[in-house]
Amino acid sequence: MEISTFSAFKSRNYRLYFVGQAVSLLGTWMQKTAVSWIVYTLTHSKFMLGVALFATMFPSFLFSFLGGVASDRYNRYKLLLLTQVASMVQALMLTTLIFFKNYTVWEILALSVVLGIINAFDVPARQSLVYEMVPLKDLPNALALNSSMVNLSRLIGPGIAGIIIEKFGNDICFGLNSLSFLAVIISLLCMKLPGVVSHPQTKNVLAQLKDGILYIRKSPEIAFVLGMLALMSIFVLPFSTLIPVYAKDIFHGTASTFGVIDSIIGLGAFSGAIFLASLKPRTSLRNVLAVNSFVFGAGLLLFSHATNYLLALVFAAIAAFGMMSQFTISNTLIQTSVAPAMRGRVISVYAMVLFGFQPLGGLLIGLVSQHIGVENTVMAEGFIAILIGCLHIRFLKRNKIKKGRKEMPSLEKQPDEAALIA
Repeated sequence: MEISTFSAFKSRNYRLYFVGQAVSLLGTWMQKTAVSWIVYTLTHSKFMLGVALFATMFPSFLFSFLGGVASDRYNRYKLLLLTQVASMVQALMLTTLIFFKNYTVWEILALSVVLGIINAFDVPARQSLVYEMVPLKDLPNALALNSSMVNLSRLIGPGIAGIIIEKFGNDICFGLNSLSFLAVIISLLCMKLPGVVSHPQTKNVLAQLKDGILYIRKSPEIAFVLGMLALMSIFVLPFSTLIPVYAKDIFHGTASTFGVIDSIIGLGAFSGAIFLASLKPRTSLRNVLAVNSFVFGAGLLLFSHATNYLLALVFAAIAAFGMMSQFTISNTLIQTSVAPAMRGRVISVYAMVLFGFQPLGGLLIGLVSQHIGVENTVMAEGFIAILIGCLHIRFLKRNKIKKGRKEMPSLEKQPDEAALIA
């Protein structure tokens, strides 16, 4: 069977979506880099880096389930347009604040909270909308391409941000991010999507929230993947909050050094996304997820105490390659099993686990690093990633008996009621 790494691009709507999101995400990573650099420059506190992550992501955790219900109840297209306009307004407010150079770290954190609330509604609507853009057979490919888009932006954005911060100032980074939202808004307006069929709502919001939770509890394979992703989000993925410390204190660099390390992490993750997009049909995604958990952990172990800057960049890329599977394959395994009526709510739980637990982990990692040091903290995160890989292996062995009754998801074969959202 012919395999195309870019089969989702056959859809005009997806091409528009991809280009618009790529431009917007480039601005998003520039803003993220600038916020982290400003916070650490103002406070020189590793803990405050965790607080900055918390401020942006924890509101998504609190409101994401409501965002999922909104995605299932209302027109996702209009909801996505609204969240993009709101995100642009937030970026403009941040730009204005930094431009007049009369700000405190708490004002920046307050605007980060606003963005987190917006994202709680944006993520379920944006990801669910992809289902309406491509044929079912191209959905796994669209997921992997979305991941490559995110990480290509991460590869380019921080490096550009580092240069702009040094040459022009932080406000230019925020200003460019606000302009980048025009690309995704225009792309959405140019799409031609199927008409939305209105379904009468027989349950209130709280009842629908309860239904979503019960659905996940009765789906053990979805629950296991979410559980492992939760452990990664709390204990391992927040390693990125310590990158400014490596750049400034360990490698004695500048904002450009921070941008380079963050970009190399993006390069590793981008390579991982392309690898996933190119997997052959019938590949066991659970096996790949388990192996890449070990790769993630090994990369962090090697990076943690690296004293040579160039070697550290190599190890960071290896870690990011393994990290990519935590997002992409977990999403694939979840979305290839979810019922269409539950799509928004399950995606919202995925977003809660991925984006909500990371700020909690960021606070934890920040506190731990104050006591045992940054290098030892990252080393411990590497060991935890390897332990999670062992749990995946254990799950695979326990479910071999059930393999004949229920086939594992693959890149080629999707359940008839599958709903894969990139």
